[in-house]
Amino acid sequence: MDYTAWNNFVKARESFRNTVEDLSLSLPNLKGIQQKFANSRGENCAYTVETPVVYNTALDDITNKDKVKLILVADNPGRREQAAENRRYLVGPSGKIAGKFFRDNPSLGIDFQKNVIILNKTPVHSPRTVELRELCRMETANGQLTAALENSQRTMAELLINFHETLECPVWITGYSEMRKNGIFEVYTESLKKLYADKKDLYKQLFVFRHFSMNQFTIDLKQQALPGESVAKSLKRIGAAYRDRILYM
Repeated sequence: MDYTAWNNFVKARESFRNTVEDLSLSLPNLKGIQQKFANSRGENCAYTVETPVVYNTALDDITNKDKVKLILVADNPGRREQAAENRRYLVGPSGKIAGKFFRDNPSLGIDFQKNVIILNKTPVHSPRTVELRELCRMETANGQLTAALENSQRTMAELLINFHETLECPVWITGYSEMRKNGIFEVYTESLKKLYADKKDLYKQLFVFRHFSMNQFTIDLKQQALPGESVAKSLKRIGAAYRDRILYM
């Protein structure tokens, strides 16, 4: 990164860190709600909640000498991501599948560990994304968590475009089912529409895909790939189609 890009990256990173800290302070009861939910999942699935709102510490490893080739957006931090020993995004099964995908497709020229930064649609932890709804139902403080979750999506959308403008590389948003109307991430979708409305060049670099979890991403790619088409061209075509379907801009 050149001097300007590096300074902008650092500013975006610090904004992300501050967002997580502010959100954590505004929800002092969140950890208790998350722990109650974790305990309710049964003895074999229960775990200790250590980080209610997760900043991706992998961003702190980035230096001005690194080449970021892709911004990947996942859903929210899961069980492994919130563990104190990690506090990084996509370090569970989905992350392993993503890493394998890039290793299996060297033609893309992307090292998952060195060339990819990962953001989420919200930094609020839940064991599975769909369980964010259940956390909000368990919360009794006048819908404070619901409001905070929605506001975090607006902020994460703003952070995405800040990173996108700084790094000028493609963006892959994975997991679109909850981005639709009445989905958990509807607010995130609506925010993206507004932010990218007058940034057509950046919009063309934004692609939407299925989750890496359970190999949905890879299976979908294989099913939709055309004979003789390179992986890169397939990804661009498929990701643009999903993008236009979800954002319809």
